Amino acid sequence: MLKLGEMHWVQKDGNPPRAFGAKNPPGESGVSVLRARFESAAHFSATSSQHLIFFQMSPRLRMECRMAGRTLQHEVEVGSLAICPAGVDCSAETDSSIDVLLIVIAPEKLALAAAEDSALDARLNERMSGCDDKLLDIARLLASESSNGYPNGPLLWNEATRRLISQVVFGHSSIPDAPPRGRLSRPVLQTIRDHIFAHLAEPIEVGDLAALAGRSEFHFSRVFARSVGMTPHRYVVHLRLQAALRHIRDGRMSMAEIAADTGFSDQSHLSRWIRRVHGVAPSELT
Repeated sequence: MLKLGEMHWVQKDGNPPRAFGAKNPPGESGVSVLRARFESAAHFSATSSQHLIFFQMSPRLRMECRMAGRTLQHEVEVGSLAICPAGVDCSAETDSSIDVLLIVIAPEKLALAAAEDSALDARLNERMSGCDDKLLDIARLLASESSNGYPNGPLLWNEATRRLISQVVFGHSSIPDAPPRGRLSRPVLQTIRDHIFAHLAEPIEVGDLAALAGRSEFHFSRVFARSVGMTPHRYVVHLRLQAALRHIRDGRMSMAEIAADTGFSDQSHLSRWIRRVHGVAPSELT
């Protein structure tokens, strides 16, 4: 997920910084972490397709930051953060050595979390300075897991990334006064969710969901993906997995019964989706 080619970063000698912990994370959390050490000076610039959250981890130093045409020269402390939403140009420079912790979030995962947390249409705010101790604590945990090869397994990683994205949604996003055009309204999304849960064990066609929204299937699919961060089909799978995981942890049904109750074709089909999304076998979820 971490597309380093979208970023240009060098230290004083003209070489890239020393990077730590860029291993691929487990499952499909939509979050990756990189720790980078710049010697003597640093220059960073990017216009990324991902959301970028930077934490400055060195003692106090002076930086010049630019974002979307704005410039800020300031002193930053350990833990100071900057947030650059996807598609926004940003850069930073300093004449000092600097240790940076970078969190990369897939926009579609932020959109999905916002939709599920009753913050549909939430947009990540640009920020060149500030602090968030709670977000920093989670980022440090993720950095430790990433640099050490995920010793505590995918479940801890997935739970920590879920908390991180939720903190970003509620602490660093805003909802526009007027809903953006070409997106689902909250009542329509709730109607769709209710319909999916009511028919979870049955085949669910995109055309049926489009009819609930009063749109053509083609137009609905585009609007839905733009609003929620995934296609209608994948969203149905997402809700089926949520229900299946609740049953697995409850422990009262067999895997075959859970698969049938939540709309998967069989136990093997359910197991494959769990491994793909969560990075573990179903038996590890209990």
